[in-house]
Amino acid sequence: MFTLPNLLTLSRILTVPVLAALLWWPDWHLGYAIGFGVYCLMGITDYFDGYLARAQGTVSKLGVFLDPIADKIMVASVILVLAAQGRLSGPLLGDFHVIAGLIILMREIAVSGLREFLAGIQVSVPVSKLAKWKTTLQLVALGALILAGAFPDEPWMHLTGLVSLWGAAILTIVTGWDYLRAGIKHMD
Repeated sequence: MFTLPNLLTLSRILTVPVLAALLWWPDWHLGYAIGFGVYCLMGITDYFDGYLARAQGTVSKLGVFLDPIADKIMVASVILVLAAQGRLSGPLLGDFHVIAGLIILMREIAVSGLREFLAGIQVSVPVSKLAKWKTTLQLVALGALILAGAFPDEPWMHLTGLVSLWGAAILTIVTGWDYLRAGIKHMD
């Protein structure tokens, strides 16, 4: 139960409040720089927990359960803190960039509910390659937005984060629709 991969996953969950605290003060540039390092470390542990579990043959039900939860908690927390601190505001659209974050959060909740329903009837929906690209773009977007807080004199970082966030939101809609279509086949 408390294998190294599971401990890495748990460490991600326990680190979320630290990350949120580092991002809480929008004018604390050092906090954002440290937060970016913490965010990257969390991403590295996300990679290694799955890699080690498969390589060591220690994939567990706890790990399968916790890993997607850890990812969703981290992403949701970063989106909420960045929105609260005005970091999802930018050129042309102003505060409307928050909508991209909302799209991502809504899809995460909907897909989690769909997966739970399908698991109850013993139907598995594998993660698609497009969904993996969505996750990658989403993580890059949030990383860029965090890093932009450390370097406020580099507006291209913030713009890169916002554009990537919209790209992730678009992929979120596409992949969410794909999952919904696959799930509807199993609903009465």
